[in-house]
Amino acid sequence: MKRTLGTCYYPEHWPQEIWEQDAARMAALGMTWVRIGEFAWSRIAPSEGIFDWAWMDTAIDILGAAGLKVVLGTPTATPPRWVCDKHPDMFARDAMGHPRGFGSRRHYCFSHAGYLSESKRIVTALAERYGRNPHVAAWQTDNEYGCHDTVLSYSDAAMAAFRHWLRDRYGTITALNQAWGTVFWSMEYDDFDQVDLPNRTVTEPHPAHMQAFRRFSSDQVVAFNRAQVECIRPVSDAPISHNYMGRITEFDHFAVGQDLDFATWDSYPLGFLEDRVGATPEAQRHFARQGDPDFQAFHHDLYRAVGKNRWWVMEQQPGPVNWAPYNPAPLPGMVRLWTWEAFAHGAEAVCYFRWRQAPFAQEQLHAGLLRPDSVAAPGYFEAEHVAEELKECEDIAHQTAPVAIIFDYDAAWAWDVQPQGRGLDYFSLVFALYRAMRKLGLSIDILPPKCRDFGAYRLVCAPGMVVMPDDLKAALSTSGCEVLIGPRSAARDAEFNIPTPLPPAWPNLDVAVSRLETLRPDMPIAIAGGGQCQHWFEHLEGSAETVFETETGLPVVMRSAQISYCGGWGDEVFFERLISDLCDRVNVKIRALPRGVRVRETGTERFWFNHNPHPVTCEAGDLPAAGVIRESL
Repeated sequence: MKRTLGTCYYPEHWPQEIWEQDAARMAALGMTWVRIGEFAWSRIAPSEGIFDWAWMDTAIDILGAAGLKVVLGTPTATPPRWVCDKHPDMFARDAMGHPRGFGSRRHYCFSHAGYLSESKRIVTALAERYGRNPHVAAWQTDNEYGCHDTVLSYSDAAMAAFRHWLRDRYGTITALNQAWGTVFWSMEYDDFDQVDLPNRTVTEPHPAHMQAFRRFSSDQVVAFNRAQVECIRPVSDAPISHNYMGRITEFDHFAVGQDLDFATWDSYPLGFLEDRVGATPEAQRHFARQGDPDFQAFHHDLYRAVGKNRWWVMEQQPGPVNWAPYNPAPLPGMVRLWTWEAFAHGAEAVCYFRWRQAPFAQEQLHAGLLRPDSVAAPGYFEAEHVAEELKECEDIAHQTAPVAIIFDYDAAWAWDVQPQGRGLDYFSLVFALYRAMRKLGLSIDILPPKCRDFGAYRLVCAPGMVVMPDDLKAALSTSGCEVLIGPRSAARDAEFNIPTPLPPAWPNLDVAVSRLETLRPDMPIAIAGGGQCQHWFEHLEGSAETVFETETGLPVVMRSAQISYCGGWGDEVFFERLISDLCDRVNVKIRALPRGVRVRETGTERFWFNHNPHPVTCEAGDLPAAGVIRESL
């Protein structure tokens, strides 16, 4: 598969007289793909039953005539005013019951049957019009599911759908009461219609109730997406995707991806740094114009798994954005680095958002490849540089990494439901372990929780995976690879109950979590030999070998054969020690990398990336600030 470039374009925002000029300029820059249409519902269907196809016909013809391939987005993220007036109760409601009103985007509830019908109608019309168009080479469903906290809805429609979902899952109200343990605090129900949504309770709702609602809400996203796919498939052979986001865990991306042909995601390294990475103030300053060295890479690896080894960056930041707490310009060279980093992780395409900066509305301070006056912005020239480099570039050669991490959205919900300590969440734990691996120079695969074949890996990690089915435990135990679990792995059964024997209840591993504690930020626990446990610490008992212990002699990591259980949330020093120990056991090479330098290997290439604002000397040689070195293997 060739590496390609693209951009996001909104012909409805610009005079038709400049469309041909734009298309020619995109092609001359080296673009292959152009995404259009994902916010254009009001122009496609200005009123009920009325369609205006002429402008889109012309736009697609012009782009195609220039040799560009179109990714056509379904416009369901922005229902127009007339749809909202027709269905005034279609808005999602927040946890306090307030409606998410018209005037922006993503203003719908996934559970509203009327809105689902309207969505299927517009998607069907779009697919029937362009499904066989030779210039429409791919589809995108909706836009950024989960953006702006829009998965969880506490509307009447959601409550009715949730009760129906509970009936299907439990069959009888007696079974629900038994599974949830509603005898606690006299919360027993006589009928499914008595089960409300888990919001506006006096104190925290029942955790099993909240986890069920999270699973239901994810299923609603999956069903909504599937309905669109089913409208497109009969009339188009073009592959279908969705553009996911960074650090969005409110729905199961693997489940959505099962109905799609490939995955895409929207990469905004500087926008994410302040509000999603969790970096220290010093790290935020150091990487302010480059972005975190590991955050984008993590999502590249995640969405490669979601897309079943086919994935793109649908929106790549080319300059300052408008929505982060602070919006600096990228360091010169970073747009090129971000692009090559995506390709190093297997991206088939990187598309820049957007072609031209909008002079109006909410995103007018969001940079594009062009300024509002059509003069090239700095990102344009870096995209041009990459396009020239791609002419001499080999095809993507995928290679299975030596180590892998299982990522489980159900576990993310469980941590959200019961964090046990301020600010603790599943993503941060997994990301901390991933970062330790990257700092040691490792290439990493991310695996879905339903994976049962681990034979290609030498080390597999499943930290914080709260529910671990017996067949997963068996598959990992017999895989032949080194396995790291914990903390909090296998801590609950499927209905949020503490199982007995006590967790992790792992075959042939005599370890049990006798109790746990969460730690104040100023009270970490020192580990013998270096590093600390922070946030989370479990007291372990059993006859398995103690591999790491605290300075006071309490076990932190216990091991039997190739299975290791870690009972603490380590800092960077300890997690690097732990990963180094595990890699040494299975002869996986690690590297001591300078700060901000990362390595990624494909089947034929090794990439070195310098995320620092200054030059660095490393094993590959001298890396300039925001520099990239490619080596053939």
